[in-house]
Amino acid sequence: MIESKLQEKIDPHRLPRHIAVIMDGNGRWAQKNSLPRVEGHWAGVKVVDRIVTLGCKLNLEALTLYSFSDENWNRPSEEIGTLMKILDFYLKKELNRMKEENIRFNTIGHIEDLPDPIQKLIQYSIDETRNNTGMILTLALSYGGRQEILDAVKKVAQMVKDEKISIEEIDSSLFESFLSTHPIPDPDLLIRTSGERRISNFLLYQSAYTELHYNNVLWPDFTEDDFLNAIIDYQGRDRRFGMTQEQIAKA
Repeated sequence: MIESKLQEKIDPHRLPRHIAVIMDGNGRWAQKNSLPRVEGHWAGVKVVDRIVTLGCKLNLEALTLYSFSDENWNRPSEEIGTLMKILDFYLKKELNRMKEENIRFNTIGHIEDLPDPIQKLIQYSIDETRNNTGMILTLALSYGGRQEILDAVKKVAQMVKDEKISIEEIDSSLFESFLSTHPIPDPDLLIRTSGERRISNFLLYQSAYTELHYNNVLWPDFTEDDFLNAIIDYQGRDRRFGMTQEQIAKA
């Protein structure tokens, strides 16, 4: 059970199926605490651990974490090196727990851009948890929403070129099958920490009707209660998907 009074405010029948998180503020947290920037990333790993555990307790279908964008390659080499070390550390440390807690590990993004040892570790973690039936934990690595859409367009275009499909057969279902998140449902709720009010090239196509929750807390200070408050906020939203309230009532 979740040891928080906020649990009483959550309707277990209206939980989001898929929550996505932009984990922002590690560098500012380090600066605020007079620490090297990389220490903020290490502090952020502990929060990932707690939020993944909470997601499992809530029986979420999917949790996707924006871990490393394709634009993050422009950061200082020392910081990139630290982020790769953190990823290596996290996967080695958490694999047994993912197996024990029935978590299925997944990644999206251009994994081939990552160092070879990291690629092998990712594939091993995916293979070892492939048959798990619980929460799908996805790390977005070397990921960008615009690039994902371009990749899908190229794949559809190649099918047309190879005469496997006609242009008339292209519809949203076909296109979505080429997105890296397929077949995970689109996120119902997207949380961003640190006070920024943008989605920063994250799940652009999938977030068309996603509820956005912005939190002023820096990621290393983000707590289980912050996560639960985001869900409470989500459950208070009126989701109409382009329809009127009267249409929804009749559905």
